[in-house]
Order: sequence, then C-alpha cells, then structure tokens
Amino acid sequence: MIDNNRLLLELEQTRKKINRATLNPEIKKLAIKDMEPILQMVADARIAYVTELIDLAAKHKPSAPDDITRLTELHTRFKELVDAANALETMVRRGYVDVQGQLGKS
Repeated sequence: MIDNNRLLLELEQTRKKINRATLNPEIKKLAIKDMEPILQMVADARIAYVTELIDLAAKHKPSAPDDITRLTELHTRFKELVDAANALETMVRRGYVDVQGQLGKS
C-alpha cells in the first residue's frame, strides 16, 4: 500500500509540474476581473437555455423539431461554457496558473 501511495503522490507532483510548465506561460496572471466576463457568459448561456425551455412549455403543444434543435444548441453552448469555466477554476485551484490581486477587491 505504501508503494501505491508513493506512486500516487509522485503522479500528482508530476502532473502539477507538467501542467504548470505548460499552462502558466500561456496564461497571464489571473485576477477576478479577468474571470467575471467568463462567469457572465456562463450565466447568459444558462438563462438563454432555461428561458427557451420555459417558452416551449408555455406553448402547451408538442414541440416542433426546430424547437428541440434550438434547445439542444443552447444546451450545448451552456455545457461547453460551464466545462471551460470549470477547467479554468481547476487550473487556479491546483496552482497551474498564477493569480493576482486580493480576494474581494475588484
């Protein structure tokens, strides 16, 4: 078991080293102001997706294929933006990129 834990520790250290060496030079120091537009994009995509669903439900009739296609497009956009924002958050959380500024100060 000790060998497994040691390997996992070394794996995590190597992953961090490789990711930091790859990602940090490509992304400038991040501040909350850099992330706010990303969060706004996710929120905009979320409301577009949900309001489309609400609008479809308000019609009280079976949805046309075009309606479902539009809902699918909005869902895809929303999910991609959520996944990308989560990837960025993971990069920050794991120390792959540098951050600047103080929390709570805009």
